[in-house]
Amino acid sequence: MRIISGEFKGRRITAPKKLPVRPTTDMAKEALFNILNNQYYFDDISVLDLFAGTGSISYEFASRGTQNILSVDGDFGCVRFINDTANSFEMPIKAMKSDVFKFLENTKQQHTIIFADPPYDFSLEKFSKIPDLVFKNNLLENEGLLIVEHSKHTDISHLNHYSYSKNYGGSMFSFFEIITNNDE
Repeated sequence: MRIISGEFKGRRITAPKKLPVRPTTDMAKEALFNILNNQYYFDDISVLDLFAGTGSISYEFASRGTQNILSVDGDFGCVRFINDTANSFEMPIKAMKSDVFKFLENTKQQHTIIFADPPYDFSLEKFSKIPDLVFKNNLLENEGLLIVEHSKHTDISHLNHYSYSKNYGGSMFSFFEIITNNDE
């Protein structure tokens, strides 16, 4: 995998083969960050990367100047790899080993962007728990986004707070946000 843009643009990162991951493709990452670049100043935001895997999304945010990044994954090897990589590049990423659902139930910290890349074979019930917990526990800042990466064969558009989706090859990003009433 490589870092697409920013201070570390072009740097290649090679994850150990034994990690249980499916990294986001470069094409999908580039498209996602083009969307986000039009909405946010990366150095002003806080990011939570769930099911962080190799940390690919976290590295992209750090390379673009984000200073507050928390990566959460249930696999100790992934967490160690993210921490080692972040330290070697002097990136402001903190990686934490935790079951993502337990983490979402217990954390009180809000973030501007929450990115979740769960296993593509998750049941709809498990997919629905992600936005349910994020919004029930008020984990997004105002103007914040929850972005869930999933297979194009999985439809989560019926979930609460769903806004829109973008399709990139076999991957989709579904965007969820705080719905405000503008009927004033």
